[in-house]
Amino acid sequence: MTNLFAQDVLAGLSAKDKYLSSKYFYNDTGSRIFQEIMNMPEYYLTAAEFEILSMQSKHIHEALKFSEPFNIVELGAGDGFKTFKFLEYLVKNEINFNYVPVDISSEAIAILTENLKKKLPGMTIKPKVGDYFEILKINKSSQYPSLLLFLGSNIGNYKVAKAQELLGLFHDNMKKGDKLLLGFDLKKNPIVIHKAYYDPHGITKRFNLNLLVRINRELEADFKLDNFDFYCHYNPISGDLRSYIVSLRAQKVQVKALNSVFHFDYNELIWTELSKKYSLGEIENLADKSNFKIIGNFLDCKHFFTDALWVK
Repeated sequence: MTNLFAQDVLAGLSAKDKYLSSKYFYNDTGSRIFQEIMNMPEYYLTAAEFEILSMQSKHIHEALKFSEPFNIVELGAGDGFKTFKFLEYLVKNEINFNYVPVDISSEAIAILTENLKKKLPGMTIKPKVGDYFEILKINKSSQYPSLLLFLGSNIGNYKVAKAQELLGLFHDNMKKGDKLLLGFDLKKNPIVIHKAYYDPHGITKRFNLNLLVRINRELEADFKLDNFDFYCHYNPISGDLRSYIVSLRAQKVQVKALNSVFHFDYNELIWTELSKKYSLGEIENLADKSNFKIIGNFLDCKHFFTDALWVK
């Protein structure tokens, strides 16, 4: 990971318009900060998806039309907070399944596994740490049908072309008849979205600046955090919310592991994340271009969010 991290940091900070990949947010510290973000009252996404998986577990299960047993493979499982209600429903109704949570954070997987073993002791859990696609390749050879979970609007972190590419890889690593449950944050009042990301508590700022902390620690850099700030911008037409780290002064930063010095202008931006919001029509188009068929959309009561169920 470190070599790839170094290559990506070098590419991003050397670019004319500087950027850092959001996939590096989620080291152990970043995962902990993200738990704080999800607990903010302004951050509606967690509550909306929790409502869907709490209130509509029965309908989602019925829509799968799987013979038992089957696998539930959750990509980017995190703390499993939202998924718990769905898993609980299946266990209480004595439905035979294997839960395979996948995450790049070993700490997150360890905590999730420990919690689930206490709360749902009868459930078969097969946790995995590592790359999605290596694990999906193994799962493809399973004798059982699978439900892939890609929740929490993670798909919104990709530009549309990249999202199609990712979903195409999912498709290639699924068996015919396997299902995919995808979380999509929907277009809505821009004020609601702005408050969720440009939070007054400064947690999202810490989450973004943790990228610089990682570079300092893992690549021997000398970023001074007080010299940087956080900004985000939402475009309600395209649905793109973009997050940035802002350089507060003209400065240079040495990154010893890269044998490089990077220059930052006053108010120069480092793009860190895309969080795209979708319309239902855009979701339908994405499914079609990714060779999936839509079974249905499960929405929260405010229609802020949908978990879309697709089939290969």
